[in-house]
Amino acid sequence: MSGADLASRVADALSVDPEEFGARVDEEVDVLKAAVREGTFDNPQGIVGLEYEFYGVDTETDALKRVPRPLLEYIGFEKELGLHNAEMQTTPQPFSAYGLRAQAAEVQARLDAALRETRTHDIRLVSDGIWTVPPVGETATSYLADSVEDDGVRIATNMSDAVRYHAMANVEARIEMSLDVPHVALDAKTVMPESLITSIQPHYQVSHAPDLPEYLRYAIRIAGPLLAVGVNSPFLPPDLYDEDPETVLAECWMENRIPVFESVFNTEKGNKVRLPPDVDTVEEAIDDVAADTTVIPMMQDPTGRYDDRFAHFRHKHGSYWRWVRPVFDGATRSAANARIEFRPLPGQPTVHDAMSLLAVYAGLLESLPKREHPVASLPWATAEENFYAAAAAGLDAEFTWITGGGDETTDAAVIYDDLFEHARDGLALRGLDEAEVERYVGPLAERVERRTTPARWKHDHVSAAVEAGTPFAEAVWGMQAEYIANQRETLIEGSFLDWL
Repeated sequence: MSGADLASRVADALSVDPEEFGARVDEEVDVLKAAVREGTFDNPQGIVGLEYEFYGVDTETDALKRVPRPLLEYIGFEKELGLHNAEMQTTPQPFSAYGLRAQAAEVQARLDAALRETRTHDIRLVSDGIWTVPPVGETATSYLADSVEDDGVRIATNMSDAVRYHAMANVEARIEMSLDVPHVALDAKTVMPESLITSIQPHYQVSHAPDLPEYLRYAIRIAGPLLAVGVNSPFLPPDLYDEDPETVLAECWMENRIPVFESVFNTEKGNKVRLPPDVDTVEEAIDDVAADTTVIPMMQDPTGRYDDRFAHFRHKHGSYWRWVRPVFDGATRSAANARIEFRPLPGQPTVHDAMSLLAVYAGLLESLPKREHPVASLPWATAEENFYAAAAAGLDAEFTWITGGGDETTDAAVIYDDLFEHARDGLALRGLDEAEVERYVGPLAERVERRTTPARWKHDHVSAAVEAGTPFAEAVWGMQAEYIANQRETLIEGSFLDWL
């Protein structure tokens, strides 16, 4: 759509009466709770799914490249916040050996077809956590901060035409819209800096919706240790830094996606991006969403979906930015489900690495509640400390954990032995044989054994180059070129371990 049309739609969105929107949400909360009590959101078994984000780069230069909207539609991917982004959502499958294979096969088939088509446009889709090389002839600062005003409405130049994201730059109770990352500062005046980051988001649908609080409690406890295994975002584009390379290398976080997302989307009135609270009932989980600060109230028109019954609640849920997030939706009554999205994980070097994290996440949520694992009693504040320690230091972080035997420990070897033991147990409970279990768990266990994550691989490469006299920017770009070259050979069928 044209800039004028987009500005007009943003203005319309900003004219919505917040009280009317809030009243609709309150009405729909009662409808949703009743449907949960009636069993509408129950399923005969656990179900898994995945959201998988990519960014486009130029096939010759590895620089960030905008993906034309018609091309995105043609390859069957969805737009994300930035014009360079592309997102794939898999078809939910039963949590079983066959379901996990189906998840992997769908990602491989769709991604292979997409790569073949984007190549004809000199674009390659990259699976990663943060892009570091801006478009040719531009700086990261200008690409992220460029915006225009149209009839008093601010529009980000390089953002997709999603009305609610543009509207966020034009409300009084504004979100921060700035970067506050170690040794990086940028006030963009729009939410465009969030487009630095790309993620994978495993989903686990619980079979009995009223049990969601127990699963949520365990998902919060595993967030830190599981994030530490998957970290892949130690660097931002070099022109964003305001400190010398030695300081950046010494103090950078291993997973900068976390502070990027939080600093952009948290509000002046409080933190919207955080871990969710523990809840005792599914009704409390619903109430926590309903009580969250609304950023952009927008009236919703019927679309023919079952969950139109609580469409305004779902819209509000869209800005319920929690790192572990309960979700209630369904296009049809039979597809209605209650699930837990695990949102901290960055994009991974290969498809198999992403599938390993999906399988381990689902395996843990299958095993821990069934075995009544005592880590459920770990204080929420300790789980939060574990989470941010993981984001900052990856596998070098110190965690506090309670083992299956009930012992509190900070020994990383003991923690990961316990974690992977229960992931294996959960996968075995869903019918996977020993070889299949090891296919998913083994690559992550080996990361722990080698003390090497994708973020550590990146950090080691840049550190070695800087020590050899390479300027910091060139060292980051050289690392990124090697990352993309390795991924070109391994993305569809290989593993990060093939890089080591």
